[in-house]
Parts: sequence; structure tokens; C-alpha cells
Amino acid sequence: MTMTERTLNLLGALALSVVDGINVVVEASVGHGGETPAALVTLGAEPGLSINTLRQILNLSHPGTVRLVDRLAAQGLVERRAGIDGRTLALFLTNAGHQRRQAILTERRQQLQLAVNALTLNEQKQLTQLMEKMLAAMTTSELRAYAICRLCEGEMCPGDRCPVEQKYCQMLNL
Repeated sequence: MTMTERTLNLLGALALSVVDGINVVVEASVGHGGETPAALVTLGAEPGLSINTLRQILNLSHPGTVRLVDRLAAQGLVERRAGIDGRTLALFLTNAGHQRRQAILTERRQQLQLAVNALTLNEQKQLTQLMEKMLAAMTTSELRAYAICRLCEGEMCPGDRCPVEQKYCQMLNL
């Protein structure tokens, strides 16, 4: 086994462990797993999305996205409003939806902190630089950018410092 193969294996194990931990705490908070938490986080970051755009970001079928939005609306977390063109609906979080979104992001941050706590401050800085490089490389389209950041805390990584946003903007300028 080469060093690269071992690195890839370790990265896969770490990624899976982090995702599993986030899924457990977020599902407990929201009461639903799957893409429910990502829908709430995405709609908080991008208010007014259409069902079709949300569907693409979450990689769900149209009927699946409609059911998800119906469930969130029934729980008082999302509301539908008239879209820009009058033919579509725009999705917005309610106050309760914003509160739930914040709880999801707080629990996500706490889970991520468990992995990072093992690193020194200098190692954390190095990790940040490496992750910025890796995330930029994984940004291949607008939809992929949204998908990568669907559970991100935009407030912690504003557009001028977000490697995904920066890469996407570079792609637009080409």
C-alpha cells in the first residue's frame, strides 16, 4: 500500500465518522434525517429558492422535495410565497425555521469540534489551508458549490473568504 492509498483510506474514514456524528445529533434535533437539515440550512442561507432549485441542491426528486417542503410547512418551519415570475413559489424559513436552523448549525459545529480538538493551533491553521485547497478543487459548477455548502455556516465563511464561492466566481470570469 502506498502512502497515497493510506491517506485516501484515512480521509474516507474521517469523513464518514464526521458525517455519521453530524447526522446523529442533527436528526435528533430536527426529528428527521436525510436532507431535512440541509433544506433548513440552505433556505436560511438562500431565502426565496424555488422547489426546483432546492431539489437540485439536495439531489432529490421533485415529488420528494415537495413532500419535504410540505412536512416543513406543516411543522411551521417553512412558508411558501409567490415567486418572482408569478408561476413559481419561493420558499422562506419562518421564525421557528430560523431557530431550528441555528440549532442544527450549533450541533454541527460541536460535532466538528470533536475532531479538531486533537490538533494544535498550528495544525488547525494547516488543516484550514488544506481544506480550502481541497474544497476549491471539488467546486466544478454552481450546483456543486451549493451542494458542498448545503450545511455550512455562511456567517463563519463569508463569500470573500469561502473557497467554494471564490472558485465559483473564478469559473464565471473564465
